[in-house]
Amino acid sequence: MIPTGKVFLISGVTDMRKSIDGLSLIVAETLEMDPFSESWFIFCNRTRDKLKILFWDTNGFWLYYRRLEKGTFKWPRPSEDGAIHITKQQLGWLSG
Repeated sequence: MIPTGKVFLISGVTDMRKSIDGLSLIVAETLEMDPFSESWFIFCNRTRDKLKILFWDTNGFWLYYRRLEKGTFKWPRPSEDGAIHITKQQLGWLSG
């Protein structure tokens, strides 16, 4: 699936036990962004080997999960904004 809206990396670490409700709450309350927008929100775990991508599509949320068998993702440290806008090309780099 290709994003139709903006793509955001959520800086810092996220507890990967969180699912759709917990991640959308982070987007709404911590980042003060709209989880029902067409934006994609990408979260990473502490060991940087797992990603979750949350986005809204028409009448429901999608939640993608990726786990690396080897290596780690280069992930930004926590920032004041909490979310870093990236391009669709940069998203492609994450997906390999």
